[in-house]
Amino acid sequence: MASTFAFIGSYANADEPGIYACAYDKQTGALTLIGQADGLQNPTFLAPAGTNRMLYTIMEGKDNEGRKCGAAAAYRFDPAESSLIRVNEEITLPATTCHITLDATGRFAMTASYHGGMISLSPLLDDGRIGPTTDVHRHEGSSVHPAQTQARAHSVIVDNAGRYAVVSDLGLDTLFVYELDLANQRMLPRSKTTIAPGSGPRHFVFHRELAMGYGINELNSTITVYAYDANEGQLSVVQTVSTLPETFTGESSCADIHLSPDGKFLYGSNRGHDSLAVYSVDSADGRIKLVEFAPTLGGHPRNFALSPDGRFALVANRDGNHIVTFSRDAETGKLQPTGSELQVSKPVCIRFAEMD
Repeated sequence: MASTFAFIGSYANADEPGIYACAYDKQTGALTLIGQADGLQNPTFLAPAGTNRMLYTIMEGKDNEGRKCGAAAAYRFDPAESSLIRVNEEITLPATTCHITLDATGRFAMTASYHGGMISLSPLLDDGRIGPTTDVHRHEGSSVHPAQTQARAHSVIVDNAGRYAVVSDLGLDTLFVYELDLANQRMLPRSKTTIAPGSGPRHFVFHRELAMGYGINELNSTITVYAYDANEGQLSVVQTVSTLPETFTGESSCADIHLSPDGKFLYGSNRGHDSLAVYSVDSADGRIKLVEFAPTLGGHPRNFALSPDGRFALVANRDGNHIVTFSRDAETGKLQPTGSELQVSKPVCIRFAEMD
């Protein structure tokens, strides 16, 4: 039978552990560290491929002139030995990257560069290695916030059909939709949707059943709800709500967003307010309504994940140097700390994967 594992990416120097492999207890939501890997500079964001026991991560690379660039590394995870074995690494973009994802077939990896305003497409070879980049797109422009002096592609998220991918560009307040022409190893611009100036779209998630998508906006601490035309690859704004209490007056910015497996609840992280904003999702029109603000019990919740069965939420508090486990009420969506924490240095990303 397959077991559930959790993989954690972090800010780290190459001479210290940066990727962590953990056993996951389905009954308690607790993580147990079973393996780790070093040798990479800032392996922050991860993309596991459970079917062939592979794990892909972004990292800081160097080009032929010694300049920083975006790179990705492939690891094979051995559950029996609890080991992460590096397979290869490959330069993906001429600027450092912040996000990596796989297409629906598990045959391609896509990365996004915040500093370069670019995205890339790279094939994954039969032995799991990352192949040379086959397509790159650079966005151009700016917006009104001081952080928006240029394009800043922050994530690439593939839709449920595996036909299109949404790129959230924080610098342009725009979501770009690309058609995945994988037969020709390229991404074709399809449409774009621009939202309120100064929003800073960062991450995105598709609803599994409704024709809806949800984007979290880093700079103005909001979530935007979109109707999604899966045939045309087109997003249209339906609703925008704040992720912060009306009484909050401090500095805060958003980071990550996820839907519960049943699609009934939406969660978004606040860095500064240090909370997860919890919303119910209307089963008819996909609009959201606030349920609660759940403290994350640590500073700067950069990323979080819901367990595959939806029973737990695990939050990566970067400045708290720990992963905190919360139980999740399936009826109300509310979160309660279980008391379980895993100490790791500067966690940024947590990803679950089923592997046998």
